Amino acid sequence: MARYTESKCRICRREGTKVFLKGDRCYTDKCAYERRAYPPGEHGRARKKSSDYAIQLREKQKVRRMYGLLEGQFRKYFEMADSRKGATGENLLELLERRLDNVVYRLGFSNSRAQARQLVRHGHITVNGRRVNIPSFIVRVGDVVAVAEKSKKIILFQEAQEVLARRGAPGWVEVDGTEFKGAIKALPVRDDITFPINEQLIVELYSK
Repeated sequence: MARYTESKCRICRREGTKVFLKGDRCYTDKCAYERRAYPPGEHGRARKKSSDYAIQLREKQKVRRMYGLLEGQFRKYFEMADSRKGATGENLLELLERRLDNVVYRLGFSNSRAQARQLVRHGHITVNGRRVNIPSFIVRVGDVVAVAEKSKKIILFQEAQEVLARRGAPGWVEVDGTEFKGAIKALPVRDDITFPINEQLIVELYSK
């Protein structure tokens, strides 16, 4: 599988906004985007007029990179969203938010989605009491996502409450920080996603 090996901070600068790929670093003055809020490269500071297609493409790339997906995976989620009733863009964001790796991140059990993906793959996370090592697993209302009993001693999870207090949890999950678990009490809706995303641009891009 293809894997991005360059500096993650370059992604934020390229997309023109923070996509929070470096965990705690993104909230400090060490953040590269805070210091150099312009695209990387020799001509990064040059003013460029973007076409409608370029704007749509950048929005898609921003969301894809934020959730850590390859192009084929992202396109599959769009097709799933398009086949469902309702607004395609909102359906897409709902599916992305319901991925297990994203839920682990939202519950505050990891500093980033990439870290959450690794925790899931290594068997540190359970869903309804059973280990699930598939990051793309889609949670449902009523599911309980928790840290495996033997993994609770890991320092990363011991610091989970501090991470959650700093970042906060969305309204569609209920977190029990002392027990290292969280329940899915509702499906995520558009208002739950505060990150600046214009999903309509993605719909327009894929509709060409």
